[in-house]
Amino acid sequence: MSSPPTDSEVASPRDSLTPPDATPLYPRIGIISLSMDPWGWRWNSRHQILTRAAAYFRVLWLDPAAEWRTAIRTGIVAARETTPEGQLPSFTVRASASWLPVIYRPAWLGGALFRARIAAARESLLRQGCRRIVLYIWHPQLVAALDAAPYDLSVYHIYDDHSHIYDDHSRSDAVDQQLDPDEARLIRQARLLFTVSRPMFEWKGPLNAHSHLLSNGVDFAAFADPVPMPDDLARVPAPRLGYAGFLKTQLDWDLLLSLATRHPEWSFVLVGARRVQPELDAQISRLEQTPNVYFLGPKSTVELSRYAQHFDVCLMPYRQNSYATFTYPLKLNEYLAGGRPVVSVPLPALEDADGLVDTASTISEWEDALQRALEPATHASELRLARQAEARRHDWSVIVKQVADAIVDALGETSDTQRSGQRN
Repeated sequence: MSSPPTDSEVASPRDSLTPPDATPLYPRIGIISLSMDPWGWRWNSRHQILTRAAAYFRVLWLDPAAEWRTAIRTGIVAARETTPEGQLPSFTVRASASWLPVIYRPAWLGGALFRARIAAARESLLRQGCRRIVLYIWHPQLVAALDAAPYDLSVYHIYDDHSHIYDDHSRSDAVDQQLDPDEARLIRQARLLFTVSRPMFEWKGPLNAHSHLLSNGVDFAAFADPVPMPDDLARVPAPRLGYAGFLKTQLDWDLLLSLATRHPEWSFVLVGARRVQPELDAQISRLEQTPNVYFLGPKSTVELSRYAQHFDVCLMPYRQNSYATFTYPLKLNEYLAGGRPVVSVPLPALEDADGLVDTASTISEWEDALQRALEPATHASELRLARQAEARRHDWSVIVKQVADAIVDALGETSDTQRSGQRN
């Protein structure tokens, strides 16, 4: 098992590693990425990592197949592969043919169609010249991919706690829970295991001899480069205390309501799309009736990056449960990249940002922390630069180089440039 290096002087692979003809550094290696997310305009860690990994390997993002009823309505549609605008030519998104839909019963037929989709993706990479196939799995529900088609390396990347033990108890209670059988198999059989938080690494990492601790990252330039304040945010009265990201049940909505009620002089701004969670609407509706709370709606990843640098205080108001224990929030380094003060519930993920993020648990602690964050001293240039320096250490280019190095080492591969030097 290995922990992440501390060296932050890693150049972007797009700038320093990609040859002029955009051929990846290891063109013999092809990645089939399997996640629950379709390619889209709202990015998460999977999008960030795989688009950058295309500087090293050929990457095929396999979109989830349509459910059979949808496929029938669509009609006969052949498989399609496209390179999204702005991406390297070694990155493609594959939509499976409509005659290979998701079918739940009979199970044998659903399994056969699943295997056919992965086999077709593998053949696509072989046609592109790949000779080593990496199966990159992001979710336990896709464990059947381990038996679907031949591959040279399997990777399981744990970006979240998929056991969903979101209680209000301590971490020790959570660790005692039995792993989901599908995830247990993935953890033990994957040739590489990546985890994004130290508690997750300490819990699940020992089950795999080839586990690596990563962090979540940030597109540093996107969040740090100064941009004008978005118009809808500019219409909100200052001071603006903001949260930018998915609106979900893991946020402490009671805390936000109490703070907004007790401090009508503060504007609470929530930017982002709502998760589809039945209990969420009732939680949000109470805040929607509070005059100093502003919901600015869903934003694309590019749009979302423009908000945090204009908040007076950035908020990470999670419920204090096992979710908070095992998560490494994407927005931590996104907030720090913007340079603004951050107030959060206590999280293990904050250990590397010691002194850069103020923490609070009770309402009174939150009130005190927010008052401190609004003081002019917390906006001093030296503090802003310190926050940004910490975020820069977690730029996605740093994370992806760790991933790429682990894959190359596991396969025992050398780059075309290295092979050419050996022949000479």
